[in-house]
Amino acid sequence: MNYSFWFVVGSQFLYGPEVLETVAARAQEMAGELSKVLPFPLIYKVTAKTNKEISDVVKEANYDDTCAGIITWCHTFSPSKMWIDGLRDLQKPWCHFATQYNRDIPNEEIDMDFMNLNQAAHGDREHGFIGARLRKPRKVIAGYWKDEAVRERIGGWMKAAVGAAVSKGMKVMRFGDNMREVAVTEGDKVEVQAKLGWQVNTWAVGDLVKVMNAVTEEEIDALMETYKANYDIATDKIDHIRYQAREETAIRKMLDEQGCKAFSNTFQDLYGMEQLPGLASQHLMAQGYGYGGEGDWKVAAMTAIMKAMGEGGNGCSLFMEDYTYNLEKGKEYSLGAHMLEVCPCCAAARPRIETHHLGIGMNEKDPARLVFEGKEGDAIVVSLIDMGGRLRLICQDIHCVKPILPMPNLPVARVMWQAEPSLTTGVECWITAGGAHHTVLSYDVTAEQMKDWCAMLDIEFVHITKDTTVESLEHDLFLSDLAWKLK
Repeated sequence: MNYSFWFVVGSQFLYGPEVLETVAARAQEMAGELSKVLPFPLIYKVTAKTNKEISDVVKEANYDDTCAGIITWCHTFSPSKMWIDGLRDLQKPWCHFATQYNRDIPNEEIDMDFMNLNQAAHGDREHGFIGARLRKPRKVIAGYWKDEAVRERIGGWMKAAVGAAVSKGMKVMRFGDNMREVAVTEGDKVEVQAKLGWQVNTWAVGDLVKVMNAVTEEEIDALMETYKANYDIATDKIDHIRYQAREETAIRKMLDEQGCKAFSNTFQDLYGMEQLPGLASQHLMAQGYGYGGEGDWKVAAMTAIMKAMGEGGNGCSLFMEDYTYNLEKGKEYSLGAHMLEVCPCCAAARPRIETHHLGIGMNEKDPARLVFEGKEGDAIVVSLIDMGGRLRLICQDIHCVKPILPMPNLPVARVMWQAEPSLTTGVECWITAGGAHHTVLSYDVTAEQMKDWCAMLDIEFVHITKDTTVESLEHDLFLSDLAWKLK
C-alpha cells in the first residue's frame, strides 16, 4: 500500500479572499517541502473554512485506504465549533501540528495585517481546545516546521499511523493451535479484531503439507539461489535446506493467497512435516512477514506491524524470546534467542545456514536454520498481552551488545542486551506488568511510536525506562487498572 497523509489547514472567511489565497499557497508550499523529508507524502487537501468542508474531507479520508492519517494546522484563527462534526466522525489518526509559517517575529514588518494573517499561536489553541473537549485521541507536535527535530517527530508519528493502518488490515494464519498449557499466548480473538482489526484464523497443518507436496523442484532451485546469495551455507546436508525451501514456498503461497501478513505454528503439531520450519520462517520474516512460535499469534501480528513501521516499510524488528541471564555483578545481560526462528535483519555479519539436531518437536531431519550474532544498538522489546477485558502493550528500553561469550555450541541466532533500568529491576518490572516471554525486538521503532500506536488504537501502554522503579510501576498499574475499568 502506498500510504500518504493529508494536510488540512484551518481558517475562516473573516479575513478576506487575499488572506485565504496566501494561506492556501503557504500550505501547499509547506506540504511540498515536508514531503521531501518525511517518510510518506504529505498532501495539502483544503483550507477549511466551514463545517461542511471539514466534514467532507474527513469523510473522504475515512474511506480512502491510502490515507493513513490527517495533520491539521490553523494558519489563522479557525473557530472550533465548525470542527465538531468532522472531528467527531474522524476514524483516522490525527496529528495537530502547532506551528507557524514564519520562524521569527519580524520587527519592522509586524502590524495588524501581519497579526491577522499569522495567528497560528491563537488559532492552534482554539483548535486544541475542541480536541480536548471532544476527548479525541491526537498527537500534538509543536515547533517550527523547518526544524529537523520537529520533522523527525512528525515522521515518527507517521510511521505509527502506518502501523495502525497495517493493524486494521492484519490477517494472521495459524497452523495448528497454541502450545499446550501455555497461558500468555492465548487471547480473545474477537476483542482483538474489534480493537485492532486483526483477523486471526486457523488452517490445518495438513493443508500446508498438501501445498508443500505440490511445490516443484524448479521453485526450490530458485529459492536455493536466493539463499546462496544472502547466506553462507555451512552444512553438507543440502537436502535439509531444500526441504526448508519447500516449506517456505508453501507457507508463502498460502499466506499470499489468503492475504495474510503473519503466521504462527507450534512444534507440537508438525504432522506430515519432516522439519520444524526454521530457515523457512527466518527468510519469510526477512521479507516482512510476521511470525510467532508456539502458536503465539499476537507476537506474529506485532512483528509484521512493527516491521511495516520501520525503515523502508520492512525495518529491523524481529520475533524474540528471553532465554537466559548472565547475573555476574557488573555484567548483567539477557540472552535472547529461539529454537530456530530469529529474523536475520538484526545480524551483525553474514548469517550461516547450519543443520543441527533439535530434540523438541516431531523432526525427522535436523532442521536447517540461520545462525548469527545480533548487532549492537539501542532498541526496545514489546509484548502485547490480554488482560481480560482489555489489551496491554508493555515496552522496555534495552541496549543490544556484542555477546560477551562466543557460545560455540549454541547453534541458533542470538541477541544479547542490557535492560533498563537494570537487568534485575527490569525483570521485576516486566513480570509485575505481566509481560510475555515472547516479544518483538526492534532497532527501528521507538517507544514514542509504540505509545502513539497504542493511543491510535485505544489500548493501554506501559513503558519501562531507565527511571522506572518497581514501586512506581505498581502504583501506575494500579491507577491504570482503575481507569481502564471505568472507560
